[in-house]
Amino acid sequence: MGTDVQSFAVANLRRRPVLVEAGGFVAGFEPGTTSPYINYATPLPGIRPTARDVKELIEAFRVRDLKPRLEFAPDAAPAVEPALREAGFSVEAVHAYLVCTPDRLTLLQDTESGPAAVPVAVPSTDEDYRAIDAALSEAFVGEFASSPEGAARLRRIQEDGGAVRFVRAPDGGCAGGATCSAPAVGTAELAGVGTRPAFRGRGIAAAVTAALTETMFARGAQSVWLEYSGEGSRRVYERVGYQPLGTRLYMILEG
Repeated sequence: MGTDVQSFAVANLRRRPVLVEAGGFVAGFEPGTTSPYINYATPLPGIRPTARDVKELIEAFRVRDLKPRLEFAPDAAPAVEPALREAGFSVEAVHAYLVCTPDRLTLLQDTESGPAAVPVAVPSTDEDYRAIDAALSEAFVGEFASSPEGAARLRRIQEDGGAVRFVRAPDGGCAGGATCSAPAVGTAELAGVGTRPAFRGRGIAAAVTAALTETMFARGAQSVWLEYSGEGSRRVYERVGYQPLGTRLYMILEG
């Protein structure tokens, strides 16, 4: 599965507005934000980069005043981590990823208080996208600020073959939501599952995860994968049918 996840990472970055391919690396950039979670690179599966390849990749970030940063599945490109370390990169994080296939998807049963009773909505207005962006910013405290650009990115995901789903708050805003990229090479990445603190513990994360996963399978994806941040979230995803299958490595060049 590592090669599938890595091939997807390459295909997904190639959708970015600004693309640089250097020495077997693919770097995707988005004007309007300096976020390292949006502007990063990934290697082609199986590459064996030289010092010159890595230097060329670093320069692609430096000319844009961005920190060189990569996300990748190390088992799909085992020669990459040593080459990056040699150039001064360090490990920022190691994240396990979970995968769901159509035969494992569990659509939550309707109960009075169960997650399936949570109504999941599809955004349709600018106000919806702004509310989702603001809710996710609140859910992921300190990672990014809500902005018009963030709301526009959410709309592009929905309009370019991916999907955005959310649960409305009683005031008409957003209690929580998530996104899923358009499928590529048979798989899709579900990301940004976030619930505002005041609405946690109500099954929102499970509901939007199940809805997005079902949507991607209906569009022909053979699998959907995601990363998780803690044991609590892992249990939520496993209830929907996700299982751990590998890790992704995040590396960054400081200074």
